[in-house]
Amino acid sequence: MLKKTQNAHLDREESDLPKGSEEGETSNDEHQPTEPVTPRGWSRRRFLTGMAAGVGLLTAGCGADDPTPTATPTKTPLPAQRHTPSPLATPTDAVYNQHLPLVQSQSMSPLAEPTLTPTPPKIAEATPVPPTATPVATPFPPGPPSKLGLFVSRNDPQLFELLETGGVAVVKTLELDVNFARQIKETSPRTKLIGRIDLPQLHLESMDPVGAAHDFVNALLLYADDGRRRGTYDGWEAYNEPVPGNGDEMAKLADFEAERTRLLAERGIRSVIGNFGTGQPPLEMWERFLPALHAAKQYDGWLGLHEYSAPTIYHLSTRDGAGRYPGITPGDTGWLTLRYRQVYKQILQPAGLDIPLVMTEMGVDGLVANRPGPANARGWTEFQQYWAENGYGLWGPGAYVEQLVWYDQAMQQDSYVIGATIYALAASQGWHSYEISGAVTQVLKQYLSVHAGA
Repeated sequence: MLKKTQNAHLDREESDLPKGSEEGETSNDEHQPTEPVTPRGWSRRRFLTGMAAGVGLLTAGCGADDPTPTATPTKTPLPAQRHTPSPLATPTDAVYNQHLPLVQSQSMSPLAEPTLTPTPPKIAEATPVPPTATPVATPFPPGPPSKLGLFVSRNDPQLFELLETGGVAVVKTLELDVNFARQIKETSPRTKLIGRIDLPQLHLESMDPVGAAHDFVNALLLYADDGRRRGTYDGWEAYNEPVPGNGDEMAKLADFEAERTRLLAERGIRSVIGNFGTGQPPLEMWERFLPALHAAKQYDGWLGLHEYSAPTIYHLSTRDGAGRYPGITPGDTGWLTLRYRQVYKQILQPAGLDIPLVMTEMGVDGLVANRPGPANARGWTEFQQYWAENGYGLWGPGAYVEQLVWYDQAMQQDSYVIGATIYALAASQGWHSYEISGAVTQVLKQYLSVHAGA
């Protein structure tokens, strides 16, 4: 567990360094890279195993951690019905709060064309070594409402410390305990809450889209249609990080999402569609997903995406290489983080489909392929030494929150973005290097407290 610090986010003076664990289509040929092609036929199974394991602490007033709802009257299976279906801005210095000591300012580098091979499934890892000291640090100044949110795998008291700031935009969880969900909403009514049930991954090559949609809806309704959850959950995902291997599989996924969105909407339940993994799908494949996007627009659905990068959150964006305080403009974009801007500017907005967007996972993830930095690093805790050596801050927790704040400033520039859930608070066993409890939570708490929503 990282040592807590209050109202602090980065070093005012050099302090002991925490060790890493051991364990648009806009057109401008000069600036816009060609979308890299992902090998066809690959199937990523980055499924968050054990996320809903009941090993967390329960806050006062919460009930049992068993997410299984009280049995409800058997529902008649749903009848089968098919749903009918500027050039990039040159980066300039933006208004950015450079209120911390500038360690290094690197020269601007152009947006690189990456080779986006999908990342392999994550594997279990050892608990990271905590930092050796907490430095004296400077608080973040006040600013506009934050769009940062949290991915939580289970109930944890630190979640409610952050919610009490009024600055948490969205929470995603696999913990479906009704008392837990109710306490989230009572603590922070403005926070959007997204749920997902634990199901095996889709096999798109052999899937019947309509039949699969009905099967999914019948399974989800035991939770989502329970009266105790209707007033708390704002949206429900389907399957985690589906990876269509070709256009036909993407068309099947689109038909599935369109049908389940319609079926749930008939019961007043919102769908969060897509939830594609980092760097996925290839831009040219989005056209085959349009039926799902049309259904989401018709039935008040949201789009979900995952955005990670490493060794910093800036990697493979137009601000990569610009140093510790890179700034952000509405014209900046990327292939991993800020990829969503390419999707909206090139595909969704021209089609009139700029539906609300949630990054249902976001952060630093070392499983990004072909990146610089320590080869075996996974979560943010294992990049702290790299950040210190390359001018991104001597204290890892503060350096990480600073990168998250940069991403928050980008989201604040895009009105269609609801928010992004940082992965992860109260992470499940095997995902400890991504854990943001302790020092990161306290730094984030200070930032959110001065960026609260109305």
